[in-house]
Amino acid sequence: METLAASDHTSVVSINIFVALLCACIVLGHLLEENRWMNESITALFIGLCTGAVILLVTRGKNSHLLVFSEDLFFIYLLPPIIFNAGFQVKKKQFFRNFITIMMFGAIGTLVSCSIISFGVSKLFKKLGVDSQDIGDYLAIGAIFAATDSVCTLQVLNQDETPLLYSLVFGEGVVNDATSVVLFNAIQGFDISSFDYSIGLHFIGNFIHLFLTSTLLGVFTGLLSAFVIKKLYFGRHSTDREVALMILMAYLSYVLAELFYLSGILTVFFCGIVMSHYTWHNVTESSRITTKHAFATLSFIAELFIFLYVGMDALDIEKWRFVNDSPGTSVAVSSILLCLILIGRAAFVFPLSFLSNLAKKNTNEYITFREQIIIWWAGLMRGAVSMALAYNKFTRAGHTQKKENALMITSTITVVLFSTAVFGLMSQPLIRCLLPPGKVSASVASSENSSPKDSITVPLLGHRVDDSENPRPTSLRLLLTTPTHTVHRYWRKFDDAFMRPVFGGRGFVPYVPGSPIERSTPAL
Repeated sequence: METLAASDHTSVVSINIFVALLCACIVLGHLLEENRWMNESITALFIGLCTGAVILLVTRGKNSHLLVFSEDLFFIYLLPPIIFNAGFQVKKKQFFRNFITIMMFGAIGTLVSCSIISFGVSKLFKKLGVDSQDIGDYLAIGAIFAATDSVCTLQVLNQDETPLLYSLVFGEGVVNDATSVVLFNAIQGFDISSFDYSIGLHFIGNFIHLFLTSTLLGVFTGLLSAFVIKKLYFGRHSTDREVALMILMAYLSYVLAELFYLSGILTVFFCGIVMSHYTWHNVTESSRITTKHAFATLSFIAELFIFLYVGMDALDIEKWRFVNDSPGTSVAVSSILLCLILIGRAAFVFPLSFLSNLAKKNTNEYITFREQIIIWWAGLMRGAVSMALAYNKFTRAGHTQKKENALMITSTITVVLFSTAVFGLMSQPLIRCLLPPGKVSASVASSENSSPKDSITVPLLGHRVDDSENPRPTSLRLLLTTPTHTVHRYWRKFDDAFMRPVFGGRGFVPYVPGSPIERSTPAL
């Protein structure tokens, strides 16, 4: 057997160490499960920092990481399973009930935050002597730091304990990521010399077109997987084919969106929602259990991978060498960016929450001031999306060529580390302080279980009802056939008459001998 080449052997060693570190993150995360300060993301971040420091010492200051950061690795391989699993597990009734608010936070809020950050850095950076950027660079910086970290949000908020907050913050995070990426790409091709108001209108039109097209592509892919699995009954011969087809169709939706220059984040998110509503109920019981845990496991590993690498890359000596002669400037730039992030988020969370409350008739659905503070705080964390966009803008193949670019990369790393560690560590204590256990349990009592991890699936759209006035039906069929809201009633009629007979779903798939529904029919 031929021995491995030196470079190949080095890669194998790096991969072994990285996998061992992932295992360490899981073990420590389990041991710190009851700690109200720590979570897996922060644990992975600190382990990455410690590992980077050890590598620096071993290599005598020449290197600090095992792998070279690649935005392609992040966007093509790591982000899709995280976003898909979030859509697959999300409580659909909460998400669609707050859809308008989520879109306001995710789209309008991102534009407001980007504008404030861009305006702030354009004025304050010049006072620090950092004036080599042009208008396009300032706008790109605004788009980079307007991107919240939806990955860390999943670790901080609990979908069962705070369903409303989880729905708002995570839903905003998905739309925010898509808006930030679209905005960043538009700025990259922006022609400053021909700027006029028509360009702004053109951008808005492109964003609406991108959102609708990406959403429809995700819905189409999800419905296609449901139809194929329902008609061909893969489970009669092999449940592995069902599971493989669901995983591949989910990933296909993302790469198709990237192929057609759409938003893969939105596409794979809505594909996950549709698959959980139709496809998941068309497979055998064993396939349901397998897919539920497979999607969650892939998402969990991808999250740990991202934070572990961000921690290691924070000590990249090549980038910090450029700013050694002016550490005060680096600290000042990072501080300015953090302050602008705080101001930019507050500038839209509180006003848009006020407008959202005005549009709601039921006072029980109001976003309280305490909840607004949590929404503001939970969205302050910056993570892998900001890192990927910053590397795309200020580096080439992971390497920094100019001092100004190195300053922006190191400032981005500082902001990501500080926001994740400080804001992330303080998030759970803040939630416990502002939302006592009594309020949390009340919100849980009024929430619905509508994700694949629950034993009962309820309609896609609905309205919160008062249990004292409208007692919850004890029969599943009675629950599914009792409309609770006008929009819900029309959706149920359309879903029952056209969608479920074609694409399947719990309780609405016609009995066919030998089909995947045959075993579960008596249980329903």
